[in-house]
Amino acid sequence: MIPLIDKRRPSSKCRRHGVVWLWLTATCWLPTGVAAAEAPFAVRVVDAATGRGVPLVELRTTGEHRFYTDSAGYAAIDAPELMERDVFFHVSSHGYEFPKDGFGFRGRKLRVTSGGEATLQIQRLNIAERLYRVTGAGIYADSIRLGREVPLAQPLLTGGVVGQDSVQAGVLGDRILWFWGDTNRLSYPLGQFRTSAASSRLPAAGGLDPAVGVELEYLVDPTGFSRPVFDLEGPGVVWLDGLVVVPDAAGRSRVVGHYSRRESLARQLAHGLAEFDPERGMFEVRLELPETEWRHVQGQVSHAPAEGGDGYLYIATPFASLRVPAKYESLLDPEQYEAFTPLAPGKKISDGPPSVERDSQGQVVSAWKRGARPLSTEEEHKLIEQGLLPREAAHWQTSDAATGERVLLHGGSVRWNAFRNKWVLIAVQTFGRPSFLGEVWYAEADRPEGPWRKCVRIVTHDKYSFYNPTHHDFFDQEGGRLIYFEGTYTHTFSGNAHPTPRYDYNQIMYRLDLWDERLAPARGE
Repeated sequence: MIPLIDKRRPSSKCRRHGVVWLWLTATCWLPTGVAAAEAPFAVRVVDAATGRGVPLVELRTTGEHRFYTDSAGYAAIDAPELMERDVFFHVSSHGYEFPKDGFGFRGRKLRVTSGGEATLQIQRLNIAERLYRVTGAGIYADSIRLGREVPLAQPLLTGGVVGQDSVQAGVLGDRILWFWGDTNRLSYPLGQFRTSAASSRLPAAGGLDPAVGVELEYLVDPTGFSRPVFDLEGPGVVWLDGLVVVPDAAGRSRVVGHYSRRESLARQLAHGLAEFDPERGMFEVRLELPETEWRHVQGQVSHAPAEGGDGYLYIATPFASLRVPAKYESLLDPEQYEAFTPLAPGKKISDGPPSVERDSQGQVVSAWKRGARPLSTEEEHKLIEQGLLPREAAHWQTSDAATGERVLLHGGSVRWNAFRNKWVLIAVQTFGRPSFLGEVWYAEADRPEGPWRKCVRIVTHDKYSFYNPTHHDFFDQEGGRLIYFEGTYTHTFSGNAHPTPRYDYNQIMYRLDLWDERLAPARGE
């Protein structure tokens, strides 16, 4: 037993040699029953149905130690006071559920030993399967500490990035171009706010299987940190949306997007269209737009080819209410944009009943029209409430297929799916429950503009945000049966005061199997 007060005095030799005494006091006081550095205890949490490791699972002790599984489902338990003891871990994760014990606790008692290992099975409630974290630091930190193999060449810190907001992506040649908004760094609380960029190889060109991960190669500054790809005069952050790769008149692929230079979320300072130069790794402004101009690519963009023509680019925010011919030159001409609306060209909803177009039979006519403004979901709902638009003629009034409750969708993507032979929508709900901006829904329609009726929840979060989910159709597998989407996982807008270490403000990838029978209600089955 080590006494609280040691009355032993150093020898005369130690008194004569103070250095030796300092060394003795630094070593002799180490408790004999504790190793200076013990191997961590490995806990792996796996999906009970698939056996795959589940990322973002919290393991919480009765003493409020909190550990989180990495992208392989591993957590390295390294607190020295837990070693060689029985420890109860509460097990929880968004959209997953651990079985209750006899007292109603969802967790398990484990004997924590140096170098030991335990595997826990967790039930997936989400229809979509969480796969891995795409961005940020320590994606496989626990696996590395435990000596496990990982799929990424840079599994700990790529491009110096610890956080990134809202993805835009497009395919150019055999590579995927990736762009994000605000980007956080390790070295200072303020990061980089003028759009970041990286690339990766397509799976068919030597890239990773999307079920495994994404090997990102960032554009970086001399310090190795993700650098900005906009160099615009004037203050403010620069955000990118509406990214699309589109051919010009000569058949050359051009990478174009909408930029917004902003003072804040509420105030825009300037905006327009810009083109990415792959050689320079920078965007160059091609068209500056007036503050009130809305005819431009935005949100997420999908290409619908047409027989004998180039087809159209459908612009989803999250519903495809705007389109433009799929040509570079057309993107830069606001006059070529068309809105899908029942309103007459040039009219607004505030103009009253005469602005709603009807045919000779008195039926409301919704169509693609140049010079017309697109309706928002709320504006369409207002027309219904005013009796100006029959509910059966509405296109963007989605409801929960299980309960019939209205689901107000906020941001997402609309893509063509060959497996379903339908257009599929993945979008996040606003004013959702249990998370304000973290409930993700799936829907189907025959046309990109809809009508979109019933939807099925595929991802839920407990008081946490997961906004701007985006379906990456270039990753579709098995003829479109398996689709992949990612979104921004963050405590922002959630009311949650406890950001998840490493995961917060980063992109997380999910996979959805469209064969899953739980999606049938979205098809009206």
